[in-house]
Amino acid sequence: MRIKTVITVLFILITSSKIYSQVIITTTLPDSITYWEKNNKLGLDINQVAFINWSVGGNNAISGVVKGEFSRNYTKKNVSWANELILRYGLNSQEGQEVRKTDDKIQLNSTFGYRKDTISNWYYSAKFTFTTQFANGYAYPNTTDEISGPFSPAYIFLGVGSEYKRKDLGLTVYLSPLTNKTTLVLNQTLANKGAFGVDKAIYDELGNLIRSGKNSRTEVGILLTGQFKRQVFKNIMMDQRLTLYTDYINKFGNVDVDWQLQLDMTVNEYVKANIGTHLIYDDDIKATEEIDGVVVAKGPKIQLKQLLGVGLSYTF
Repeated sequence: MRIKTVITVLFILITSSKIYSQVIITTTLPDSITYWEKNNKLGLDINQVAFINWSVGGNNAISGVVKGEFSRNYTKKNVSWANELILRYGLNSQEGQEVRKTDDKIQLNSTFGYRKDTISNWYYSAKFTFTTQFANGYAYPNTTDEISGPFSPAYIFLGVGSEYKRKDLGLTVYLSPLTNKTTLVLNQTLANKGAFGVDKAIYDELGNLIRSGKNSRTEVGILLTGQFKRQVFKNIMMDQRLTLYTDYINKFGNVDVDWQLQLDMTVNEYVKANIGTHLIYDDDIKATEEIDGVVVAKGPKIQLKQLLGVGLSYTF
């Protein structure tokens, strides 16, 4: 009886230990799941020209652009929320002249979308865009009277519409039939001049101020944006963005155009070259010309900027 009892007790203990081990294994928690996709990129482009006893002449010059791109994208089943912050600031120093600004941009984009099922590429969307700059801008060589500045202007777009997204193609198209566009000009000197389309100040016949210029302008219209971003050749990434906007009340059909094209060429993990163009046409931005020492306002013109840089880039 004692031997049988001992055997029975051992069998129970061994069986219990096996069951206990199985319980520990089966209760191991899985790794946590995140629905956020994060991307951070910092870059520095530097261009330098130096001359020593150069027979054909030339001025020493150095220029640089600091840039950053940060994105936070959330995707879960039928919900999509894309957020992007773009920062750029560039300076140029040339022998015989003051330091001049070459690039200046702050842009925040946020788009929230919801689709009926996980198969569809169409989303019901709401879009928010904010754009301004870091520092004052000047019509060089005049560095006394600024022609732009922080929040002068600042553009805010807020609207609802529909968005078509094809991640496999790198294509995103957004159409909003109801978008509010707000233009801010917080620099009162520029606001009094009616810069960027705000109502300018009113003066009497003696030049006395009757009413200050307004610091904001609100429009409601149609907004169409498109982005095509994908690798077109080995180590070459193309990012093309187009924004079209027209106001319902003020000159409907007169379209504001903002088109950007950038090619990023990867040399290695940290060294990259980039080529870009930026074209803007806005009927509310009047060009100026200096005639016989007097600055005269002209009509709107196509604005074009070309970029070429080689520098360091760090992604984390």
